Amino acid sequence: MTAVGEEPSRAPQRTERPMRQARIFYGWWVVLAAFLNLFFSVGVIYYGFPVFYPAFVSSLGFARADMSQGFLIGAFVIGIPFGMITGAVIDRIGARRVILSGVVMVGLPLVLMGLMTRLWQYDLLCIAETLGYTLTGPISNQVLVARWFKGRRGQAMGYAYLGLGLGGVVAPPAADFLIRMFGWRSALEASGVVIMAVLFPVGFWVTRSSPEEMGLLPDGLNETPQLEAEPETAACSTSTKEALGSVNFWLILAGTVFVLGAINVVTQHFVLYLEDKHYSSTAAARFLSVLLVSSLGGRVLAGHIADRLRKKNTMALFYMLIGAGMPLLIFAGHPVALGTFAVAFGFAMGADYMLIPLVLAECFGVSSLGMLLSLVVAGFSISQWVGSWLAGRAFEASHGYEIVWKVAAAACIAGAACIFAVRPKSRPCPQMGSTDSNAFDAQ
Repeated sequence: MTAVGEEPSRAPQRTERPMRQARIFYGWWVVLAAFLNLFFSVGVIYYGFPVFYPAFVSSLGFARADMSQGFLIGAFVIGIPFGMITGAVIDRIGARRVILSGVVMVGLPLVLMGLMTRLWQYDLLCIAETLGYTLTGPISNQVLVARWFKGRRGQAMGYAYLGLGLGGVVAPPAADFLIRMFGWRSALEASGVVIMAVLFPVGFWVTRSSPEEMGLLPDGLNETPQLEAEPETAACSTSTKEALGSVNFWLILAGTVFVLGAINVVTQHFVLYLEDKHYSSTAAARFLSVLLVSSLGGRVLAGHIADRLRKKNTMALFYMLIGAGMPLLIFAGHPVALGTFAVAFGFAMGADYMLIPLVLAECFGVSSLGMLLSLVVAGFSISQWVGSWLAGRAFEASHGYEIVWKVAAAACIAGAACIFAVRPKSRPCPQMGSTDSNAFDAQ
C-alpha cells in the first residue's frame, strides 16, 4: 500500500526531465537536417571549391586574387544586406522557409559554372553562390538548432556542425577524383545537382523551425517547470538595440572578424600553397582532408566543453590554439611539419562557427538571435573574402605566403583576446529544461 501511495507523488517530478520515450526527440532529426545543410552548403562549397582553383588558373587564366574576387563582391552586395534581412526574417517566420529558398542558389550556380568561360561570369555566379550560402548556411542553421535546444544546446550545435567538417573531409578528395576522371566542368555540374537533390527533400520533409510547430518543448521536455516558465525570449533576453549598444557585442564581432578572416585565408589558399611547395594536387587535397578530419573532434569536444564552462572562454581557448598552430605553415615543405599543422590547426578550427551563437545567446538570450547572428556573420564574411583577396595580392607581389601566415596568426591571437574580454551576464538566463540548478552557474 505504501509503495502504491508513493507512486503519484513521484510522478510530477518526471515532468521536469526530458521525456524518456521510445521515439527519438524530434529535435535530433532537426539536428540531422542542419547537419546535411551544413555538409553541402558550407562543407562542400567552402572546403571543396578551392580544389578547383588550379584548374581555373590553368584553363581560364585567372589570377589568384581572382579566385576570391567574386565572393568578395558578393559579401558586400549580398552578404551584408541579405544577411541582415535573413536574420530578421528568421526571427519572424522561422528558419525552414529561409533554408528552402536558398537551396537553389547553392546548387544552380555550380551547374552554371560548368559553362563559364569569362571572369565576369565567374564573379556573377560567385555572387549568386553567396546568396545561397547566406540563406542556407550558418545563420539559418544556428538559429534552427538554438530554437530546438537549450540545456543541451552546445552538444546539439556540435553534432550539427559535424556536417560542416565532414563535408570538408569528403569534398576535397571527391572533387579531385571527379576532376581527374571527368574534368572540372562536369565535376562542378554534378556537385550542384547532388546538392539540390538532397537538400530540397530534407527541407520539405524533415526541417521544422521550432518545437512549438509540433507541440513540443525544447530539449524534449514533457512539461515546463513552474519556476522556469518564463522563456529566454522574454525578460531575460536583450533587444537588438540594447545588444548593439553593449561592449560585448562589438568584442564578439571583432573576435570573429579577426579569426574567421584568418581561417578563410588558410583554407582558400591551402591547396595553391602546397602546390607551390611541390605537392601534387592529390596530396594537397589529402592534407586538406586531414585538417578537416581533425576538425571533427574539435567540433564535438568544443560543444561538450561549452555546455559545462562559459561559452566565451571555450571560444577564446580554441581561437588562441588556431593562432598558435598557424606558424607551422611556414615549414610546410616538410611533410611532418605539414601533418602536424593539419592536425593541430584542424582540431582548433572545429570551433570556428559553432560557438558564435552560443556566446551570443549566453550574453543576450535568443529573442533577437537571428538578427544579431546575421550582423556578426555579415561582418566576418567581409573579413573572410577581403583577407583571401589580400592574400592573393600579397602572393602576386612577393611570390610567397610567409608574411600572410604571420599576419593571420597575429589576427587569431587578437581575436582570442577580444572574445576572452567578453563579460556575459553574471547570472545567465535560466535554460528551459535544465533541472540542475548549477548547470549554468558553473559556466
